Amino acid sequence: MSDSDPHRLPDQLRDNLRLVFVGTAASTRSAALGHYYAHPGNRFWRAIHEAGITPRRYQPGEFAALLELGIGFTDLSKSGAGMDHQIPAQSIDVSGFKAKIEKYRPKTIAFTSKKAASLFYGKPMISLGRQQTDGQFPDVFVLASPSGAASGHWTLQPWRELAAWIARAS
Repeated sequence: MSDSDPHRLPDQLRDNLRLVFVGTAASTRSAALGHYYAHPGNRFWRAIHEAGITPRRYQPGEFAALLELGIGFTDLSKSGAGMDHQIPAQSIDVSGFKAKIEKYRPKTIAFTSKKAASLFYGKPMISLGRQQTDGQFPDVFVLASPSGAASGHWTLQPWRELAAWIARAS
């Protein structure tokens, strides 16, 4: 996909969001539809509601409405699409992601997979939950991937921890 491709998922970012969800890249379905976490087998929308992050269950096509709740979206690769193992390494832009975070200064960042977090941190072994912070970067959580392809590793617990954290921080 090129930068001018209308199917690439746009960032949903603005200053001082309470939470930004960060994926590795759009799934093929999300890229085609232009909606974050659009595959019917993806647990994202159910998880954020069940965990208490949103007051109701939103649909993928409503992702932009979450800005009203102080929730944004981005990915480490804005040009790749597919499952994590299909994303070209050269499309991962950690420095570009960091620049966005420095510009918009969200209170909390939540990686929606260990893969996205490991690419960000540059190390293979990442634990779920809240990560140690140096105070220079917003609070960071790593969530279990909501992808249907990651069903064997699914747990709602880190999503609930994130919900409790942002509720306390609000």
